[in-house]
Amino acid sequence: MNQIIETILQRKSVRHYGAGEISKEDLETIMRAGMAAPSGMNKQPWAFVAVQDRQQLDMLGDALPYAKMLLQATAAVIVCGDLRTLSDEEAKLWVQDTSAATENILLAAEALGYGAVWTAVYPEADRMKPVVEILDLPERVIPLNAIAVGRPLEDRDRPKNKWKPEKIHYDRW
Repeated sequence: MNQIIETILQRKSVRHYGAGEISKEDLETIMRAGMAAPSGMNKQPWAFVAVQDRQQLDMLGDALPYAKMLLQATAAVIVCGDLRTLSDEEAKLWVQDTSAATENILLAAEALGYGAVWTAVYPEADRMKPVVEILDLPERVIPLNAIAVGRPLEDRDRPKNKWKPEKIHYDRW
């Protein structure tokens, strides 16, 4: 099977991490993959905050109710929409664009042998506020999600077979 297709089919949400650091080079490769995503009008409204500092990871894990895995992860990528230079017309696509970047990040982490999981921050104000404060995000930089990244703990998390042929329609509904 094609290596790219294999990586897509093997991607899973990893919530349990073991020992093992993530090199800055691998973390940069993961974010480079995020920036290779398609973008409406090629505006690329994403900005990423790479977090490897244990204290920062713990603060984020404590603040975000569905991101407790950050307490075990060795890194995180906070995917943000940077709306500072966009018109209102251009800015309306930021969620789609940063979501495409997020998927690329998740696939790159899988391809490099790391585990990762997307945890939602936007649009919940009670999740966005602590992320903005902890990471000192500028105004009009909106956190979409926090992606925990680390070495998977054993083979605990496995890919799910999500193929459902009944969801496919050809030519018309």
